[in-house]
Amino acid sequence: MSAARRLSAAVAVVGVLTAATLLTGCEEEDERAGCAWTKTQAPTAEAGNTVVLVDGSASVRVKKAGARGPDYGGTADELLDKEDEQGETVSIGTFGGPAGDVVWTVRERPGDWKESNDNPRNQELNRQAANDCLREDLATAQRERPVDGGTDVLAALAAGAETLSDTKGDKHLLVLSDGLSTTGCADLRGARFGSPQDIKSIVSVCAARGEFSELPRLSGVKVTFVGLGHSAGGQPSADRAQREWLRKLWTTLCERAGGTCEAEDSSVMAKSPAPARPGSPGEPVVRYGDSRSRTITLPGAALFDPNSPRVRRGAVPTLADVAATARTTPSLDRVVVNGYVDPRGGSGNDRELSQGRAEAVREVLVDHGVAASRVTAHGQGRSPGCPGTEETAAVDMTREQRWQCDRRVDIEIIRK
Repeated sequence: MSAARRLSAAVAVVGVLTAATLLTGCEEEDERAGCAWTKTQAPTAEAGNTVVLVDGSASVRVKKAGARGPDYGGTADELLDKEDEQGETVSIGTFGGPAGDVVWTVRERPGDWKESNDNPRNQELNRQAANDCLREDLATAQRERPVDGGTDVLAALAAGAETLSDTKGDKHLLVLSDGLSTTGCADLRGARFGSPQDIKSIVSVCAARGEFSELPRLSGVKVTFVGLGHSAGGQPSADRAQREWLRKLWTTLCERAGGTCEAEDSSVMAKSPAPARPGSPGEPVVRYGDSRSRTITLPGAALFDPNSPRVRRGAVPTLADVAATARTTPSLDRVVVNGYVDPRGGSGNDRELSQGRAEAVREVLVDHGVAASRVTAHGQGRSPGCPGTEETAAVDMTREQRWQCDRRVDIEIIRK
């Protein structure tokens, strides 16, 4: 099924409201009450499921009245198809924060709009009303403000995939986002947009963590990205080449996670100014390669055996990709490797173990072409906390999750 038909099926599920009001002539106190019929309807075993994830981070929120920002409701006009297929279950939610938490506007709403009304004219009215209904749902989702600053698009994909896990029919994930992750393995604040090597390094780091992998499980899921590189607020705008880099990055990560992936290239920017909507406090900003440094974080459990400073053989390819990223960084100044351990070790060997691990990582980077004079290694002992997360997010982490974050190696690539 085409992306247009899939979205139109999702649109149709929430579209019965307006048409139902027109057909019955009844006045309703709640203009959305017509969608209540879906609550009494159970989806068939073969019914597909479409999950729409709307980016709620500050980079897509207009901060100054009179500016333009993304209008994802316009995707309905572009993708709606008159030859609709059977209706699907639909969920629409807003994601944001380092954990990719989703606030659901519509959750697993079932609907078989053709079966519920077999009159061709009425079905056409339903189809025409569907676009307006979807716009309202998407507008509601865009107004949601995440609790935490920053965003992790991969974590949001994982949340969407979890919602699809019990679906027997087709599984569709529509991601409406500028694609600017600011935490997790795909943190783009220091990325060199336009560099194929950076894409390879990010994908390698995200995929090489074994049981600690941040890649979602997307096997059997059709994923469509809309709006990559189209931002608002205080976020700089991406040019065409940078938008293409984002498309390549996210489709590659998605495919590595097992999904069938595509990115719509049409603009989603509103044609008229939008009202200001504040983002979350402390929101990081991606400056499209302007940063002098980039930090790549790898968990110690993916690099080393317990209490060992020797790099696992299976971790060498990932470090080789990081070395290539450093080696090809324009105007490279230096690479700093910082090793950390979690609080469970004896205080007597914290510094020694972290130093040994940092030096082992440095050795692999040098072996793969980074000039030895530009790489330093520092054992920092116990970690002061997880990087790139708000204090509230750290409080919500389990003890094991904090330990996983604490026993890590940070590789900082610094330009002149």
